[in-house]
Amino acid sequence: MDYVLPAFAGFVALASVVLSPRAESEGAFYQGLGANGSQPGLLSLTFSQVTTWIFARSLMNAAILGFYYGIWGTLAYAFYYFSFLTGGKIVDSLRFEHGFHSVQDFLRSRFGPWGTGCYNFVIGVRLISEVFANLLVIGILFGVAGSQAYTLTIIGFSAVTLLYSMVGGLRASLRTDVFQLVIFFGTLVLLIALAVGSQTVQLQDLWFKPFVFDQPGPILMLVALLQIWSYPMHDPVMMDRGFLADRETTRRSFLHAAWISMICIIAFGCLGVLAGAHATQGASMNETLMQLLGAVPMLLFNAALVISAMSTLDSTLSSSAKLLAVDMRIMKMTLRNGRAVMAVFMLVGLLLVFWGNNDLFSAVAVSGTASLYLAPVIFFSLWGKRRDIPLWSYLFSFVLALAAAVLYFTESSGYSQLLGESHKYTKLLWLTLSVMGLGCLGFWFGGWLKREEKSP
Repeated sequence: MDYVLPAFAGFVALASVVLSPRAESEGAFYQGLGANGSQPGLLSLTFSQVTTWIFARSLMNAAILGFYYGIWGTLAYAFYYFSFLTGGKIVDSLRFEHGFHSVQDFLRSRFGPWGTGCYNFVIGVRLISEVFANLLVIGILFGVAGSQAYTLTIIGFSAVTLLYSMVGGLRASLRTDVFQLVIFFGTLVLLIALAVGSQTVQLQDLWFKPFVFDQPGPILMLVALLQIWSYPMHDPVMMDRGFLADRETTRRSFLHAAWISMICIIAFGCLGVLAGAHATQGASMNETLMQLLGAVPMLLFNAALVISAMSTLDSTLSSSAKLLAVDMRIMKMTLRNGRAVMAVFMLVGLLLVFWGNNDLFSAVAVSGTASLYLAPVIFFSLWGKRRDIPLWSYLFSFVLALAAAVLYFTESSGYSQLLGESHKYTKLLWLTLSVMGLGCLGFWFGGWLKREEKSP
């Protein structure tokens, strides 16, 4: 049994390499175009959206939040997947109402170099955190942090993923995403069937935590519902897939990705909820699940994490290449440059795994808090079509969100207690409300001043 998971990981890795078409043109590598220049279809685009957002970190977080905070913790994480609905609206407005080819083009037209500079910084950090977090989950599955198995697994996994990503770019990512999601669906269905059929768990276990508004689970649900307005715009993987197909295909892919992703996240997270209902003091989630379900379901649990980690990593690397070569335009859009960028991002992610912070949800919360600077941009400049917002309003929102993200990280990690003794998710809620409120106020006031200056 000890060799089954490594063998499964090897099979998925080998199949992904075999399925990856070699990119012969920049269009295939950066835009996912077929050999004849065709755009991805609805199934391919939807499955790619789903599998790139159901990453290993997400599955683990949904289960862990369920373990500690009950079904409300899992639902809170699932609520982040409403981002597909807001993200679809953002993409539709950018492309078909404003006529832009990327988020950077829009921000450049509204706020100049500072607009793109701030944005590229935030999504650059986001991409690196994705590499780091998914490699970290893989390492934990195969060994204790710092062990030889942990180290070798992470290095081998990163090498294989980097190999086929460099070969095919975004085209390879789209192709392997479909295969990987089909395998993931099969694994998840079998896992849930075994869990439901187990005599040791009952459906009423899902409600072992009552709904109490001021508890961490419900509070995090509210945080998610606030952050989904800006969260998708700062996710380059989602945004990149919004510019690949025609309007109707793109709209439908975002809609279907939303409900499919939420079902998967809730189903997987419920395993953590069941573990929390039966956990003894001091027991971990994995230990409890092993006692409840046995070795085979736990093998499937870990297999699902392996698949999701690989499917996210290749997409993250593709978006990293596009960020530097296409969106930031700091190098020529060549295959060689794109592959070099992928290697650099993977290396930085590896360095963070071995010398960085190991709190998985901190990366999500910090990233989501930093993205809040985009909320007034979306409300006023994108959907409101306001062109009278001054640069200082944009920079004020950016600095405010970045400061809040840093403050949340220090508070949640125990480095500071400036916000008192309340739970870290309560602090996150107040920070989210403050950044959104003050950011929108800055945009409104900046626009008002501009109008006053122009009035006779």
